[in-house]
Amino acid sequence: MTTFRPKYVTFDCHGTLINFNMAQAARDLFGDVLSEPVMQQFIKDWTAYRIDECLGPWQPFADLVHNSLERTCKRNGVAFKPEDAVMVYERIPTWGPHPDVPAGLAKVAKEIPLVILSNAMDSQIMSNVEKLGAPFHAVYTAEQAQAYKPRFKAFEYMFDMLGCGPEDIVHCSSSFRYDLMSAYGLGIKNKIWVNRGHEPANPYYGYKEIADISGLAGALGL
Repeated sequence: MTTFRPKYVTFDCHGTLINFNMAQAARDLFGDVLSEPVMQQFIKDWTAYRIDECLGPWQPFADLVHNSLERTCKRNGVAFKPEDAVMVYERIPTWGPHPDVPAGLAKVAKEIPLVILSNAMDSQIMSNVEKLGAPFHAVYTAEQAQAYKPRFKAFEYMFDMLGCGPEDIVHCSSSFRYDLMSAYGLGIKNKIWVNRGHEPANPYYGYKEIADISGLAGALGL
């Protein structure tokens, strides 16, 4: 990859760049009623239901949060309150980057245009992006694409908007299920996995591993 000069470095935002702290939101909501083992299962289930909600027709992210939280509560025998989902949704724009992100992005941005493809709403995403501390060439959302990752349609929208193809980019994400598996299927050969401990390694999908964004410039040969 160090010999490849992409037209763009494209990123997942929430989780990869932004500390997308849904686990803490769950603890704040239900930590007083769930034991720690049950809480860990609740967090795991909520992660799975959010992915499942992304696989159907596009829906506003507020609805995705509501539906996934309601299903998780049902599975774990917890009373669901719609206002809890509203609280989580309204908290998302307040979240900032992982500590390694601003300096790591700024170094790359001097050399290669940066692009975000996020499972987000237009009304919320820029509040997160503004906290990243680096300029972005473009920010694309699921709302614009009318599809959430891991659906190919989201990536295809980004390609159409950029006027490029899978061969022209390096895609960077901390998630196989949302990003890197789809990137593999779409023929994006140059992929970077940011190992934030969200998912286990899966070498089948062909990527360069970095521990955090401070290692991105080196992975790109900059």
